Amino acid sequence: MTAKCKTSAKMAAAAALLGCAPFTASADPLTTEQTNMYGTPGSLIDMPTSEMAPDGQLSTTVSAYGMGSNLSTRTTLTFQVLPKLSASFRYSAIGGLVPIPGRPAFDTLYDRSFDIKYRLFNETRYRPAVSIGLRDFIGTGIYSGEYIVATKSVLDDKLRFSGGLGWGRLGSYASFGSTGTRPNETLGKGGIPTYDRWFRGDVGAFAGVSWKATERLTFSAEYSSDAYDREVSSNALTRRTPWNFGVSYRVSEALAFNAYALHGDEIGASFTLSINAKEPAVIGGAESAPLPVSPRAAGSASDLGWTSDESRKTSAKATLTQLLDREGIKTHALSLEAREAHIQIRNTRYDVRAQAVGRTARAMTRSLPASVEVFTITQVVDGIPTSTTRLSRSDLERLENAPAAEILEVARITDPVEAPQPSLMPDAYPRFEYGIGPYLRFSVFDPENPVRYNAGIKAQANYHFAPGWVVSGAVSQKVIGNLDDVSLPGASGLPRVRSNVALYNRTDEPTIDYLTVSKYGRPGRNFYSRVSAGYLERMYAGLSGEILWKPQDSRVALGAEINYVQPRDYDQQFGLRSRSTPNGTIPEWNGHVSAYYDVGYGFHTQLDVGQYLAGDFGATLSVDRVFANGWSIGAYATKTDVSSDTFGEGSFDKGIRIDIPLSWGIGTPTLQKSRTVLKSLSRDGGARLEVDGRLYDRVKDTHATEMAKSWGKFWR
Repeated sequence: MTAKCKTSAKMAAAAALLGCAPFTASADPLTTEQTNMYGTPGSLIDMPTSEMAPDGQLSTTVSAYGMGSNLSTRTTLTFQVLPKLSASFRYSAIGGLVPIPGRPAFDTLYDRSFDIKYRLFNETRYRPAVSIGLRDFIGTGIYSGEYIVATKSVLDDKLRFSGGLGWGRLGSYASFGSTGTRPNETLGKGGIPTYDRWFRGDVGAFAGVSWKATERLTFSAEYSSDAYDREVSSNALTRRTPWNFGVSYRVSEALAFNAYALHGDEIGASFTLSINAKEPAVIGGAESAPLPVSPRAAGSASDLGWTSDESRKTSAKATLTQLLDREGIKTHALSLEAREAHIQIRNTRYDVRAQAVGRTARAMTRSLPASVEVFTITQVVDGIPTSTTRLSRSDLERLENAPAAEILEVARITDPVEAPQPSLMPDAYPRFEYGIGPYLRFSVFDPENPVRYNAGIKAQANYHFAPGWVVSGAVSQKVIGNLDDVSLPGASGLPRVRSNVALYNRTDEPTIDYLTVSKYGRPGRNFYSRVSAGYLERMYAGLSGEILWKPQDSRVALGAEINYVQPRDYDQQFGLRSRSTPNGTIPEWNGHVSAYYDVGYGFHTQLDVGQYLAGDFGATLSVDRVFANGWSIGAYATKTDVSSDTFGEGSFDKGIRIDIPLSWGIGTPTLQKSRTVLKSLSRDGGARLEVDGRLYDRVKDTHATEMAKSWGKFWR
């Protein structure tokens, strides 16, 4: 052994892999499409690596090992938040464990956990990539462990060697030292960061290697520093050796299968489904081509005869309206002047708002008299103008084949309060919109039954009867499901404001999801308002008022909301019930002040501070990464003056939310989105009213700061 590789026997494997491997340069950052049995990015089995998934990758991994009553499964959702940062949420069903004395008995232990990994250094020619990570850092601590790991690629990236140091479970086998005393009890309610354990206790070494035999096939081997102490002591697992072996086969970019030989006594398997929020599902899109810009004939702009000919005005307006109708854009208001045209549009198709503006501008060049040089295009949402784009016709003619950035440089996007108000079209009001389709509600992470659902038919309608006024409603009919089996949790000392949601699921009759009349307004420049009254959501009726300050070119917005509520009857018809409950009285009033900030790189943050439904005071912090194609992946957490013991399982309210635009999947524009929220069981602490139509999400996509991000589709 050379001097360079001398080390203790406990560190031999890691040192050999990191110190004695032939160095080669990696052509690009050390990324992988693979995930391990914990569902985190890496080409090994149980042990971590410094590999990261491609930026924006969202993966779901389901892994299993053991047989019969000793069967254990892990279902993990992992998101590559940034090129150097990954975050994972895991739901595990662990079989065969002996319950801790004094804790409730169980056949299978259901557990939630969170992981995070950050790369400190990228790989270079002579240096491995180095990462630091926390496993199960917010949870009961069953999988709790921390690590520092290095990974180096060699032989044109065919081989990747990894080695590192682990604490917690990752330091439980053949430890060679200690960094203090580590608490080792399993937390009952979980949900609290276990910072008093991080990088404390026994330290162990782990190592591994992966070989990419082909573009689809990868083999791996590792030396594990996890002793599986609790599983072994419960006779749920026999650990004969620290060596694990695996093989991975990638069927496609979206699907991979893995098989493992574990601990010298077990076999395991997993599969991974992956999608990348940055990449389109349909390459190039399948949308129809836009109308070409129609250049004016030389000298035609001086003809003003049409201004005194009402029939020519009417014809131009009708032609423009017809062209826009074909594009899924409704003409809300329109006025023509000798040199300028003012149009208000309702975009019913394009999730990229710049594309709606671009197609409107193209249609205007093909329909309006040649003397009209300036186009003022205002987007209208819920009857209120939210953003005005002012364009020169000459610029449109000159720059049609230039990069979209050039037309953005000469466009002027302002608050519509500053723009002239055109005349409403005859069909602007009243108007009726409706839709019908399936719905799915589900409950996850209940220890009695990890997944429950209701599915059925839902009809929705909106009646716009005057500018800013809308009556909205939705009716659902359950067809199948088992949400009515959910048991009520024990009393917490708070009034039941959400923990009794099971009672709202115990009806097979049609239910009114919401039925409201709302008024949206523009009190002044940069200000927006909303007042809603009626059956605001499934569980509450009342009155809700909101005001928002959001300048066009600002990354900051401020808002405030106040609500007066009355709980609805459990059948979700027209009846109401008393605010007085055996566990306390539901307050009449609740509300929040909110701050919104566009951090950059697609990240949006929101902080809400105020009083929640149960009367508790606190704050909710939300962080979402929003992609140019409409994908949004984020998380939120709420902490109030309710103690963890009073709150119950999970300690505080938190969740993960994913918005997927339908246009991403089908390749054609549509405003439809699918939202999935993964959260802990419904509790009473930190519960907020679920009002439809909150202002920030309604208006921000039409503002200059957001449209600039996707302006590349202006000419599409």
